[in-house]
Amino acid sequence: MALSDEIEQQTQVIGREIFARLHTEAPSVFHFSWWDEKILEWCMRDEALKVRMFRFIDVLPMLKTGEQVARHLQEYFRDHQELFPIAVQWGLNVASLGTAPARAVALAVRRNATRMAQRFIAGATPGDALTAIRKLRRQSLAFTLDLLGEATLSEEEATGYEHRYLELLSSLSTTAESWEPVELIDTDHTGPIPRVQVSVKLTALYSQYDAIDPDHCAARVKARLRSILRKAKEVGASVTVDMEQYRYKDLTLRIFREILDEEEFRAWSHGGIVLQAYLRDTEQDLHDLLAWVKTRGTPVGVRLVRGAYWDYETVAAQQRHWPIPVFTGKWETDRNFERLVTLILDHAALLRPAIATHNIRSLAYALATARQVGLPERAVEFQMLYGMGDAIKATLVQLGQRVRVYAPFGELLPGMGYLVRRLLENTSNESFLRQGFVEHTAIAELLRSPDEHRLEEGASAERFEVAAHGLFHNEPELDFAQADARARFREALAHVRTQLGRTYPVVIDNQELTTTAEILSRNPSRPDEIVGRVAQAGIPEAERSVTVALGALPAWRAMPAAERAGFLFRAADEMRVRRLELAAWEVLEAAKPWREADADVCEAIDYLSYYAHEMLRLAPPRQMDDLPGEVNTYEYQSRGVAVVIAPWNFPLAILTGMTAAALVAGNTVILKPAEQTSVVAAKLMGIFRQVELPSGVLSYLPGIGEEVGAHLVTHPRVNVIAFTGSQAVGLQLNAVAAQTREGQRGIKKVIAELGGKNAIIVDDDADLDEAV
Repeated sequence: MALSDEIEQQTQVIGREIFARLHTEAPSVFHFSWWDEKILEWCMRDEALKVRMFRFIDVLPMLKTGEQVARHLQEYFRDHQELFPIAVQWGLNVASLGTAPARAVALAVRRNATRMAQRFIAGATPGDALTAIRKLRRQSLAFTLDLLGEATLSEEEATGYEHRYLELLSSLSTTAESWEPVELIDTDHTGPIPRVQVSVKLTALYSQYDAIDPDHCAARVKARLRSILRKAKEVGASVTVDMEQYRYKDLTLRIFREILDEEEFRAWSHGGIVLQAYLRDTEQDLHDLLAWVKTRGTPVGVRLVRGAYWDYETVAAQQRHWPIPVFTGKWETDRNFERLVTLILDHAALLRPAIATHNIRSLAYALATARQVGLPERAVEFQMLYGMGDAIKATLVQLGQRVRVYAPFGELLPGMGYLVRRLLENTSNESFLRQGFVEHTAIAELLRSPDEHRLEEGASAERFEVAAHGLFHNEPELDFAQADARARFREALAHVRTQLGRTYPVVIDNQELTTTAEILSRNPSRPDEIVGRVAQAGIPEAERSVTVALGALPAWRAMPAAERAGFLFRAADEMRVRRLELAAWEVLEAAKPWREADADVCEAIDYLSYYAHEMLRLAPPRQMDDLPGEVNTYEYQSRGVAVVIAPWNFPLAILTGMTAAALVAGNTVILKPAEQTSVVAAKLMGIFRQVELPSGVLSYLPGIGEEVGAHLVTHPRVNVIAFTGSQAVGLQLNAVAAQTREGQRGIKKVIAELGGKNAIIVDDDADLDEAV
């Protein structure tokens, strides 16, 4: 029999033994947990209710008064009252705002939500957590404490988080000395192990945790993490670094390896890291971790979990058109989990195994594999979440296994995100606990190998979000969490720096013109650094550009829309090729941060593509009716000469958007950029010249706004003015353009995007951290 077949056979035997030993009793209707189960059951029955329920729970901590709670209950659930029991329906109906019933319903809801949170969170204070720990130890369960409140937004919060962990380690270790020993959890196959363990989220240790600046971020995080590890080493505790969202993964692994490679901690064996089986990268990460541990010479702990951010990771990747980092099929995650279990157990002397799951199939597989590779009893630790799968924990303890409970504690407000994640897990269609203990799926089905599911469900879903051919889709931004993206951007910056200080002429009728005056474009971050020397157009150049635009207008207007759109599509393609270079110019000329510079170029590409697609849609004439003897059609025509006056803060995107829309609609364009970012504008002009836009259709006219801009706005042969800027200048421009002048053949069309009109409304139930 092959080794894999023997392990599978043992997995089935062990799995059935676990199921046979399980003791689960349905809670009484008079017990609070009965209501918790009913709420979860209602949520599992109706997806719409589930979404509203979890949204309500998430926002509840922000509601300060009974009136606010009652109002939100009505807003969230009035359309779903039929899903609730009669008593709840009555409460929603009579709870008019400000009344005694409203206050009573609000109080009951808040108490029930708090109680539900307490089911998954081991209290709000260290004292509460200590009470929970004592209860766990009486059940022969070890613990790891997690202080809720990841992703701090200020250095004050980060320092507070660090200090709370230092205090927690000191107080717990002192208390732990008086605990009665529990051999099952206080020792492993090698001897005594730390009684106290904490889990730490690195994003809480630095308010600007971002992989875009890994060196600085790592240094700041390690400064705080170092004190926590030092304290843990001093008091004989262990520390596990939690894994969070995918964008933090590589930086988290780097910090973990670097700090444990320091002389102070290299021989310390009680540091651990979490790895997530639902990530496609994790197998390679585990191999890399193993190679590092071999070099370090001291083992580390590895807590293997499936992962708690699947919905977030999937949606976030799809929104950004990035590769989806997680497996899209449950069987894929399950199979990867078992593959990683095997790898960890094969190297248990270097990677101390902590298998974190409530899935009995996975537990049985880990036990079968451990026996097959000859690991001693209690060499493998199993970990489960506080408040979940208690019957499974008890069964493993009966089987003599070492079980640790992941117990978060902290205030309700930061704990709500954790609570919602736990509720989502419990009510997910693919939740093992739901299938096994609510829907009573057959044991044989629950113990099936992931490979059997693979054969039934077919190949993996596509990893990439691919737009349908020929349809508009947003240009994906760079993922600066990836080292390759950061390296390529640094190369682009270095390349662009070799081109600083060059001269950029005015371009009219596809001819380059020099002027006596020039605009010095400076790097705002380094004012002594000249980005470029740009010819400064004056009134003569402005007049010539209008004359040339008028001359080119008839042929451009008559060109089929598909051909005009073709120039935009080709410009978008060229911009994609030069994307990093253009973003680097923005960093140096507009002081844009990397991420925002790249996003600005992506938006420029989007404008070119979107307006080209829209012109193809709008161009065909439309028959309006079928009246006998009449032919009525509706079609779009160009207006004439357009002047584009762009701002400096989005130096490529807004400039490209206004220019592309005017061009593809059949207008000729005079491009007047902001003085501060005239070099970026020159790069756009260069792209249009490279795609061989006909001469005269687009002119590049850098100059002083009060001179060149004012002249163009009042010119009688200019038909359209597209402006983005301040409210004051926009209103003045509107007033000036409204005046007709000699030789003017029509009313000027002004398209103005002005500042100061976009209000941000922060509701009373908003998460202020998110809002700020």
